[in-house]
Amino acid sequence: MQRGTPEPAWPLAGGLIAGAVLDAIFGDPRRGHPVAAFGSAAQALQERMYRDSVRRGAGYAALCVLAALAPGVLAQYLTRRHPLLRLAATAVAAWTVIGAASLAREAERIRRALQAGDLELARAALPSLCGRDPQNLDEQELVRAVIESVAENTSDAVVAPLLWGAVGGMPGLLGYRAVNTLDAMVGYRSARYMRFGWASARLDDAVNWVPARVTGLLAGALAKVAGGRPAGAWQTMRTYGPRHPSPNAGRCEAAFAGALGVTLGGINAYDGMTEERQRLGNGRAPEPADIARAVRLGRATAAAAAIGAGAAALVIGPGMRAARAGAI
Repeated sequence: MQRGTPEPAWPLAGGLIAGAVLDAIFGDPRRGHPVAAFGSAAQALQERMYRDSVRRGAGYAALCVLAALAPGVLAQYLTRRHPLLRLAATAVAAWTVIGAASLAREAERIRRALQAGDLELARAALPSLCGRDPQNLDEQELVRAVIESVAENTSDAVVAPLLWGAVGGMPGLLGYRAVNTLDAMVGYRSARYMRFGWASARLDDAVNWVPARVTGLLAGALAKVAGGRPAGAWQTMRTYGPRHPSPNAGRCEAAFAGALGVTLGGINAYDGMTEERQRLGNGRAPEPADIARAVRLGRATAAAAAIGAGAAALVIGPGMRAARAGAI
């Protein structure tokens, strides 16, 4: 690319879509997953920095996110004059942070165990999807946990990174995944993390506000994939989404509940703490077969999000260049 020539938007758009395709074909990298490496490094830093303090937790979150942003910024800079390298690097970054295939695989593994009547295997597999205590969950509660996890993680592991990638390129992809990983590590209302994890949890709420609602809208629009009606899914999201304690997860879970025609919500146990959530939806109780429907809906939502993120990148790129030009 000639010096002074504006960077084209198509490498980012193509890279986001290619990354989603790579995830669909290959799933997560089998060894040396960068997100796992980040989590290990963040855990080591936490052991050195931990204090029962909001300020110390905010500093911890800032250091971790900046560390994740740095390689994205460097890759963005090094590929600025090489569109094909930019596309390839973006595809690898997107593949690294998207988790649609692993989400579907783990959900299907639990569904098969439930349909075979193996509750112990299903309980043992549940921690791969969520942090809920599985020991005392019956079949219906296991199904509910899986569907809620598929709904929430369709936003957290697919839609949100793609949208942040469209806005911020490789730094957006890696920075978002760092924020979401930190929330999964320390964003709990437990005695240990109530103050130290406060900043990580609030940052995760902020970066997921738009993606969660986009996920709900897409899931509603695609409700027929799961045998539902778009109008019913959207109405359920509007009515029941705000009743969830999370400002974001409720929108996704309610949209899936409406699309599937089931009722979600209830009593959840995490690390010995019990949390009673209001019911989401007005349908029947979920059954193991509904997991397969939720997975189909999640996959369709992921595909729509990838196409939408690619289109958004094509629009946002020229717009940002025009804004920079106008500011000079």
